[in-house]
Amino acid sequence: MKAIIVGGGVGGLTTALMLRARGIDSELFEQADAVRELGVGINTLPHAIRELAQLGLLDRLDQVAIRTHELFYLTRHGQQVWHEKRGLDAGHEVPQFSIHRGRLQGVIHQAVIERLGAEKLHTGCRLGAFTQDERGVTAHFFDRNGAHVRTVRGDILIGADGIHSKVRQTLFPNEGPPCWNGLMLWRGAMDWPVFLTGQSMIIAGGLNAKAVVYPIAEGSSPASRLTNWAVLVRLGDGSAPPPRREDWSRLGRADELMPHVNGFSIPQIDFGALVRATPEFWEYPCCDRDPLPHWTSGRVTLLGDAAHPMYPVGSNGASQAILDARALADALARSEHPRQALAAYEQQRLPMTGEIVAANRRGGPEGVIDAVEQLAPQGFSDIDTILNYEAREAIVRGYATRAGFAARMVTRQAS
Repeated sequence: MKAIIVGGGVGGLTTALMLRARGIDSELFEQADAVRELGVGINTLPHAIRELAQLGLLDRLDQVAIRTHELFYLTRHGQQVWHEKRGLDAGHEVPQFSIHRGRLQGVIHQAVIERLGAEKLHTGCRLGAFTQDERGVTAHFFDRNGAHVRTVRGDILIGADGIHSKVRQTLFPNEGPPCWNGLMLWRGAMDWPVFLTGQSMIIAGGLNAKAVVYPIAEGSSPASRLTNWAVLVRLGDGSAPPPRREDWSRLGRADELMPHVNGFSIPQIDFGALVRATPEFWEYPCCDRDPLPHWTSGRVTLLGDAAHPMYPVGSNGASQAILDARALADALARSEHPRQALAAYEQQRLPMTGEIVAANRRGGPEGVIDAVEQLAPQGFSDIDTILNYEAREAIVRGYATRAGFAARMVTRQAS
């Protein structure tokens, strides 16, 4: 069997490794001219790290990432709503990693080159069209100028080509553009003095106005870390298109961002100074798509953001793409026919990811902050009189269970 993988991001690269581990051949086709380590910080959850560890990548990840120790949820005024341990400290068998997205992709990319060979990864190849018959799939690729560069034949085609997926557009030509919920996200990273444990993550504020900060790599000295920050603010009601097309590489503007930064108070770190000191950062209108009725058509299926783009809450986007890759590879390895395998993969993954898309629209586990801010918009003196521990736990743990990363051993943390 041979798989054609469209897209050289985290999902596509992980899929290639998963397939190779099961003796299945694949070729990857990426439209960019090179696989570059772009982006800023993300969190990769233990259920996804477990899959990467089984691929032998844990030591490499440890060299470029921070093991997340704890997570704080605060109101935008800096009052603590929830605190919990993360990764190994929460009872998982593997860590949670805070990591630069590009470095995560770089680790997986290097493993693909080593294990499959550089000749299996083709850059500068944009999918133009594909056809399928009873024996396989034929895909046609073009360069950025529209010139034909390659035609490839395989048993299946996997669309891992992101929120603007050409594969998805071909399967669902009338779907239309992604859905913008009115939220704008600004993100950056800066070498900055260590705060708290040096492995701590803080989320302050609910879905309408949120600040996030956590370290993603060692810094220039033992007293500093490469520190990732994000600001998420509601600019509209989602009834109109975003002001600018969603693009992870679009630089943000300080005059648009800074008025929003001043609305946050985070006692553990001078968040405003961190943002002001960052020389360049990026903006992204938060978009997703409605869950599809199906991902698969014959020998063609979708994976990662092409299948289930979701709002960036709950630290789940890249993690779910990795879980997709494992499920698809397992289905192909144990099924007698590719069509049977793709149907089994879809049956396993589509309902769960659809639930996560819906939960992220409601705020995900961070919805506990929204609940408290709605009940006590001016703050509180005793959190338990506003929303007791059990009610807060139900929001946070409910999401973790739904997304598949609830720790097997859960003990009550001071909140």
